Amino acid sequence: MIVDLPNTSTREVAKRLVTLRHDMGAVALGRVMTLVVDVEETGADEAIEAATESTRQSPSRIIVLVHGTRRGVNRLDAQIRLGGDAGASEIVVLRMHGKLTDHGRAVVTPLVLADSPIVVWWPGAAPKDVGESPLGELSQRRITDVQTARNPRAALTRMAKAYVPGDTDLSWARITRWRALLAAALDQAPYESVTDVTVSGASDSVSSDLLAGWLAVRLRCPVKRARTAAGSDIVSVRMERESGPIDVVRTSPTLATMSQPGQPVRRVSLLQPTTSQAMAEELRRLDRDDSYEEALIKGLKLVSTTTLSGSDAVRTDEAPDVEEARRAGESARRAGAQLTGSAMVEAKPDDAASEEQVKEAAARKLDAKKAERSEDRLRAPRTTAKKSGAKAAAKQSTGKKAAAKRSAAKKSASKRSTAKKSATQKTAKKASS
Repeated sequence: MIVDLPNTSTREVAKRLVTLRHDMGAVALGRVMTLVVDVEETGADEAIEAATESTRQSPSRIIVLVHGTRRGVNRLDAQIRLGGDAGASEIVVLRMHGKLTDHGRAVVTPLVLADSPIVVWWPGAAPKDVGESPLGELSQRRITDVQTARNPRAALTRMAKAYVPGDTDLSWARITRWRALLAAALDQAPYESVTDVTVSGASDSVSSDLLAGWLAVRLRCPVKRARTAAGSDIVSVRMERESGPIDVVRTSPTLATMSQPGQPVRRVSLLQPTTSQAMAEELRRLDRDDSYEEALIKGLKLVSTTTLSGSDAVRTDEAPDVEEARRAGESARRAGAQLTGSAMVEAKPDDAASEEQVKEAAARKLDAKKAERSEDRLRAPRTTAKKSGAKAAAKQSTGKKAAAKRSAAKKSASKRSTAKKSATQKTAKKASS
């Protein structure tokens, strides 16, 4: 549901929100935070889409402050999005015109949720000191994206000087996967100390600088930054140890290769997170990020500021060769495919031939069943004859037993009759005498 409120006030917007919640049956609020997005008109649509996607796991009230033209009449145009048009959140878009564009905090304050954290996100240009800005003072977390600045490295340096707990940047969220891969590589034998690190990345890549700063703090060893072509982001990381280097090299937008002594080359997933994914990563925690603070405040100062180019680093064997890593990754892919193929009992048939093969298999099974039934019929008469002979023999044996019993009974009766006759004759003789 989308409701437009042209030339309105924040009071009318708040009333309409309550009315819409009652009409839709959503009386209770289940919002975990208020996300304020401060953006210019040109990037408003992309920012709203990213904010909607990033809050699907943490339903919020999203208030988008869109800075319109500063000339003309002071006016506030509002739009409310609920239900399917807002995902798991509720979205209030406030377009400010005239002098109202300089009073974003006064506009947003009546609409923030009570007793819930407030997060402010600047998708584009951010104030020089976000912690001291009007919106920054209102919030517990402040998210910037210095990669969008005209001079990202200068903006990062300025942000480090003005840092206050609660500040963070999307460039830090974009290296989460890199940090996990490097930590996993060091968590395997041999457990040796890292003596030197080279991070190769674009000359304008803030993520490369933050990754180098994080490694400098955590490993307590010299860290160099090798500059590659602008726009290439992080290209590779080499960590030198006594047994040999550990190399993680990005070979495609989604994959990287990891190599270390004593182990085969591995292909690992290394997706470049979208803006909404990076935002979702930052919104998972609402407290201060100590690791980011150390990398920004301490780590950047520890990274060597030499103007070493990526090609020079490869030539001096301080960084891995991307093409060589790509070939090694392709060899690992083919080896894995061969192992998978040898483990298969029978290859999957083609779609075009599958129907014919199914019919042939069914015919073979039917012929086998017919053969079994024929063998059963051939064996059946022999079995019947054996059973008939056994029954006849049993009957014959039973008849013999019955005849023997009858013969014995006749003999017994004859003996009893003879004995009676003898007794009668003896009695008659005694009577006559």
